[in-house]
Amino acid sequence: MEATEKKPALLFLVHRIPFPPNKGDKIRSYHLLKYLLEHYRVFLGAFIDDRADWKHVSQLQEWCEETCFIDLNPTKAKVSSLLGFITNEPLTLPYYANSNLQEWVDKTVRVQGIERLLVYSSAMAQYLLASKYESACRIIDFVDIDSDKWCQYASKKSWPLSWIYRREARYLLRFEREVASKFDASLFVSATEAKLFQELVPRSAERISYFNNGVDACYFSPEVDHPTPYASEEQALVFTGAMDYWPNVDAVTWFARDIFPQILDQFPKTRFYIVGIRPTEEVRKLTEIAGVFVTGAVPDVRPYVQHAVAAVAPMRIARGVQNKVLEAMAMAKPVLVSSPGLEGIDAKAGEEVLLADTKEEFVAQTKKILDKAVIDIGSAARNRVCRDFSWEDNLPRVGELLEQDIGDK
Repeated sequence: MEATEKKPALLFLVHRIPFPPNKGDKIRSYHLLKYLLEHYRVFLGAFIDDRADWKHVSQLQEWCEETCFIDLNPTKAKVSSLLGFITNEPLTLPYYANSNLQEWVDKTVRVQGIERLLVYSSAMAQYLLASKYESACRIIDFVDIDSDKWCQYASKKSWPLSWIYRREARYLLRFEREVASKFDASLFVSATEAKLFQELVPRSAERISYFNNGVDACYFSPEVDHPTPYASEEQALVFTGAMDYWPNVDAVTWFARDIFPQILDQFPKTRFYIVGIRPTEEVRKLTEIAGVFVTGAVPDVRPYVQHAVAAVAPMRIARGVQNKVLEAMAMAKPVLVSSPGLEGIDAKAGEEVLLADTKEEFVAQTKKILDKAVIDIGSAARNRVCRDFSWEDNLPRVGELLEQDIGDK
């Protein structure tokens, strides 16, 4: 390729290595990266908080123009985050602060003359707030409103965690407002999330937007046959997700302890499968409940979804969009979901998904599923996903903003 045809350079900062796409935030950042690689020479900076992910570095080095990966030890990072109490800032910032990454960012932008700067998650914006970056096009994909998530956490915890989480919510919202005021565009995972942030940050409302997540409808196709992981007589309800993520832990614990025993009493062949990486000790102990199984990491979640009678997402704490819900819908599977778990998906309750929020509602809706009183909800769910959640249709919004803001500088 001749120099005149060379793609423009772009800096992309991510709080967690965007490959492989094996959990919610990495699914979105991975597809965003793949889109960017089609149009730009990408200079990627990211943290790695899981030793298993280091083996994927070579793949990203092959794709990107240049990379900078920083090892992040969660235990040490938690200790470092306490500095926020002294510096009067959210604990999230020192957790992800790193002088080596800052040095790489500053040098790379200067040497390469990079004008397009894209940040994924609020924590990474700290690397681009200096006045020397004001002339560049700065865009942030907040994904979710992290400050609101901490507020939800606080409501579920007792003191002193409740106080710490409320403090984090306040201080992080202050930081999110600062970022939104300085960046050219702030993006979120759904129209609902963007609207709430506009209400929280009205002075930057005109620069706040969103792009929906996508689902690989071919990969998550009901037409592809997978061997069943269940015993022949089992009627499985399945929950999928990273099982060290507290909202997921809260959801499965509530369902397994407070809801599932009532279902099992009425339908003795029912089983509840919790499928996902890194289950906590609290999650593993749920296997002490009759009919509950915890798989840990599996090579492919699709067989578990395909052969379940339904996917359940009893989220009590949630922000943004639940990929687990979209993937099960794409596989034409009945999905029983709470209102927080359905946020940003705009599916019709009773037609495309089944909605429940109380224990009684979850039991009643599950009974409908097991009694086979739900007809065609799976096919309607897949149609909704194919219509609204295509990466190919949604990601160009990011490119439009990058080029529009460059043109306006």
